[in-house]
Amino acid sequence: MSVARAQAGPRWSALKDKVLSGIPVHPAGLVLAAAYALACGVARQHSLDQFFLPAGIRVAALLMVPPRLWCYLLLGELGYFAHLRIPAIDQYGLEWVILASTLLMPAAMLVVHLHLRRAISEAATGFWLLSLSVTAALAVTSLNLGLSRLLWPDPPPDALLDVAGREVFGHFAAIITLAPLALLWARRHAGSPVRKGRLMPSVGAIALMLALGLCVLLIPTSADTHRTHLVLLATLPAIALTFLHGWRGAAIAIPLLNLPLHLATPSTGLPASFDLGTFSTQQNMAVMSIALLALGSSISYHHQRARARGLAEETRAWLARSSHRFSERDLRERAAHLRHLGEGMDSSLGEMVSWLQAQGHHGVANSLLHAASVHSRLFREQASLIYPSGLEQVGLYVALQAGGVREAWNSTARVAPPRLAGNPCLLSLDLQLAIYRTLIEAVSLLLELETGQVCIRARCGRSGSRRGIVVVVALLDRGRALAPSTAQQAFERLAGRTLAYDGAVQCRGNRLRLVLHEPRARL
Repeated sequence: MSVARAQAGPRWSALKDKVLSGIPVHPAGLVLAAAYALACGVARQHSLDQFFLPAGIRVAALLMVPPRLWCYLLLGELGYFAHLRIPAIDQYGLEWVILASTLLMPAAMLVVHLHLRRAISEAATGFWLLSLSVTAALAVTSLNLGLSRLLWPDPPPDALLDVAGREVFGHFAAIITLAPLALLWARRHAGSPVRKGRLMPSVGAIALMLALGLCVLLIPTSADTHRTHLVLLATLPAIALTFLHGWRGAAIAIPLLNLPLHLATPSTGLPASFDLGTFSTQQNMAVMSIALLALGSSISYHHQRARARGLAEETRAWLARSSHRFSERDLRERAAHLRHLGEGMDSSLGEMVSWLQAQGHHGVANSLLHAASVHSRLFREQASLIYPSGLEQVGLYVALQAGGVREAWNSTARVAPPRLAGNPCLLSLDLQLAIYRTLIEAVSLLLELETGQVCIRARCGRSGSRRGIVVVVALLDRGRALAPSTAQQAFERLAGRTLAYDGAVQCRGNRLRLVLHEPRARL
């Protein structure tokens, strides 16, 4: 027997050292446990059965603290309950003190863990918080009341359903007040930044809610009606915050609604502390909190869908612009190759003309020189129609007035000299090329499908932080409208490039109106 004990001693010591070495002990964790215990202790002194703050602090702490540090929250809970319940061992029994102190936090941990396992989107966050609050309130209250009814030497004579309903509401009201704010802090880096246009209205709404909350705290406890009116008035900026920021605005507004009313309600700091005067108002505030979270979730859902749709549209436009850019690059290379061939042909013809003149064939040489100059000019004009290389050096307007496209328009005797205003060189090269192609296509369309003279007007400018151009291609006869078939083909042939550059094609009366802007930066 002594030998067995001697052998078992070292084994037990090794096992104990292994277990203790596997439990991490960090000073920051101990500070966290102490802070949690202190927060629960202070909150317990200002709590009511209808608004039990330690329940909200428990769930909020589990949402804010990483799961690897939950053991320190459990340690803090044990310290808080040890200070609170060890003096009551003689009254309630050792079994209840131990079980009721050690099982509540694991139950809340299980509820939070099961909810965190489900990935939540911005759109479903409000409903997720409602589910978490209801489940945690029911689990902790059921466990607490069940243990008290089973283990107390003298269970209270109160009706179980009344006590359960009051405690469930108190836990839920505290959790729904603090848990959204804790989740907002935990996900502070996940959301999109606040737009500048929404910053000042948000600050104003928060300041108004703080002012109304201060008035609630300063009003005497006997004036319940005035406090109720102020709390209900504070719901207006709360709704505004929710409309501005979705569930995140609701997460900020709910504590600003509920906490001033709770802090203005007198509390004895003892178990079963209850105030009937503010109970109905707190019930209304709980319903308002649920409505704000549901409204915030709906707003976040539609905002997320609109954002996704906007990103998809911007991606499609960016892909279309990339396709146009690569097409223009290919055309540029082809035009450069054609110009190189033209230069070679001109050089060869020049050598031939020189040789004929040296041989005395001046008439043939002059005829060949004239034909060569005419065909060389036509060749350069066609090459410029493939890609306007001059646009890169002198800009869009000069390319329209001096390139091959102008010669092609003059040959029809139907296109009036264009009226051009603004500085197109302030626009990007890609946008100038898009305007060039679209304008040529629009003029060709009217020349093909309509009769009469065609006029062109264009103006470059700036609207806010964006630059763009407006082009009007119209029939000179203002009394004659474009045919419906012309308008339909205009949309089919021109809308692709204009939409890629965040523009539009409009057909009004006798004219086509083309609007193109510099593309927005991708999100």
